[in-house]
Amino acid sequence: MSHSTFTRLTLVTALAATVFTTGCANMDETQKGTAKGAAIGSVAGAIIGTATGGKNTVAGALLGGAIGAVAGNVWSKKMEAQKQAMEQATQGTGVDVVRTADNQLKLNIPNDISFATGSAALKPELREVLQQFAKGLTENPGTLVKVIGHTDNVGTEAHNQQLSVARADTVRDFLDDRGVAKGRIEVAGRGEREPIASNDTAEGRAKNRRVEIFLREPEAAAGR
Repeated sequence: MSHSTFTRLTLVTALAATVFTTGCANMDETQKGTAKGAAIGSVAGAIIGTATGGKNTVAGALLGGAIGAVAGNVWSKKMEAQKQAMEQATQGTGVDVVRTADNQLKLNIPNDISFATGSAALKPELREVLQQFAKGLTENPGTLVKVIGHTDNVGTEAHNQQLSVARADTVRDFLDDRGVAKGRIEVAGRGEREPIASNDTAEGRAKNRRVEIFLREPEAAAGR
């Protein structure tokens, strides 16, 4: 290995380690898993680049980081089974069930079946969806959940932030009442900050009033 190649590898390794150790302080568990995977992938990519002549060390690190970013979570047969179960349970409700790029199961729950405008009380339609969701979680104790509440831009930003958190808390409490420990459930509110449609129309505002639920199976849990 030439001195210049060794230097490039050392710099890439140090950078990956720095990003992971300093960045994790302000990350949630999902982000930590992604960052860890990205750091490991970057080092692995750099090593591969070095082994193939050293000319592609940096490119290998970038590619390895992109691939490694999904290594913090796994998509197991259990996750696929839960996805299929939730697709069946939410058929015709308007709930979008997808697998994300970082191997999470995501439920995007629209306003018309989740919460009334300005309210954090669960609608009956959402209670039925969450009942099925809770059943799957109790059967798979290694999986973790994150609930994120969103609002439109009607009202003050401070009020919308509080409302989005209250909605996420309500979902967490419902799951907890059905045997899913609160320690497995992370909650967050995004208020009006992450719209998926224009707030200039009633239809767009309705789309923005939503709840997102993420289910993930970390590598450590999947290996048990």
